[in-house]
Amino acid sequence: MARLKTAVLISGRGSNMLALAEAARDPAYPAEIALVLSNRPAAAGLDSARALGIEALAIAHKEYPDRAAFDRAVSAALKARGIELVALAGFMRILTPGFIADWRGRMLNIHPSLLPKYPGLDTHARAIAAGDREAGCTVHVVTEELDDGPIVAQARVPLEPSDTAQTLAARVLVAEHGLYPQALALHAQALLTSGNRGQEPSPTPSPRA
Repeated sequence: MARLKTAVLISGRGSNMLALAEAARDPAYPAEIALVLSNRPAAAGLDSARALGIEALAIAHKEYPDRAAFDRAVSAALKARGIELVALAGFMRILTPGFIADWRGRMLNIHPSLLPKYPGLDTHARAIAAGDREAGCTVHVVTEELDDGPIVAQARVPLEPSDTAQTLAARVLVAEHGLYPQALALHAQALLTSGNRGQEPSPTPSPRA
């Protein structure tokens, strides 16, 4: 079957990348993890990708004069490898409008909150401070607005009275590992079904656990 060539962008150990790679081992999965790219050459996830036989590439952001130059280098590397879909998985960079335009409709991000609640940082502490009864995670299409864009899927995690930011983060991360492969498959299939592998797909359903 047809599969979209997908790059996963990471900055650290890449646990969500590993979840995506595991799902993509199924030949029926609509995305092929063809590249893992990091802005940090020492990122542990690069070695994990190599161990799985996936091309691993480091492009150090410190070697570029500004964000725009770095983003152009990353985008060029993706295009040179025929990448059709990008999954951000702990990629700790603020992306420039030019990079987002290059991959409009073809770039997903996972965020550790039930968006639109708590965009940005410290999501777990903010949920606890607000007295929320549940937390969770969201996979969304990347747009120019921080942690905005159409939601592809969400997973909900009960918030326990004894939770700290650390214990809640650990449980949400488990949910992320289940959600991201599902959401990537939904979006990849939408691109394939539309027949516009290099363009923005038609809107996809937004299942929310």
